[in-house]
Amino acid sequence: MYIGVLSDTHGSFDDTLMKFFDPVDVLWHAGDFGGIAVADKILLFKPLVGVHGNCDGIDVRVSYPEIQVFEAEGVTVLMKHIGGYPGRYDYSAFGMIAKHKPGIFVCGHSHILKVMNDSKFNLLSINPGAAGHQGFHNVRTAIRFHIDDGHIHDMEVGEWNRF
Repeated sequence: MYIGVLSDTHGSFDDTLMKFFDPVDVLWHAGDFGGIAVADKILLFKPLVGVHGNCDGIDVRVSYPEIQVFEAEGVTVLMKHIGGYPGRYDYSAFGMIAKHKPGIFVCGHSHILKVMNDSKFNLLSINPGAAGHQGFHNVRTAIRFHIDDGHIHDMEVGEWNRF
């Protein structure tokens, strides 16, 4: 399975992102879509698993939950918009990690790309940064990788100027 991960689109899903994600099988969006029109555009492009973010309105919140827990090629995935990172997890994310014991934890919110192994919880923590144009970041980022029989490999980062 070839997976694309993005977050914090804040109303933008453009040709640059579509080109980067063209080869993937599914997109995981870690919140702050910026409106249901963006979520719908992504969904027309690729299958989508997503969560709402703190900036998303009711239109997104009724379609995308706060937390997603699912299996992907033998790996349990936990996704939540506000999550933190190893050693500094958000309190509610910490509780969900302890409860679900995911192999991958995906979050967004910070607009900072960060991929870290967490040896304490035996998981890979992924924050794809911000794929949209709005925010304090200067570089837009997104991630794609493969999962085969529980093995995560060939992770790539896409980077584009925000302006």
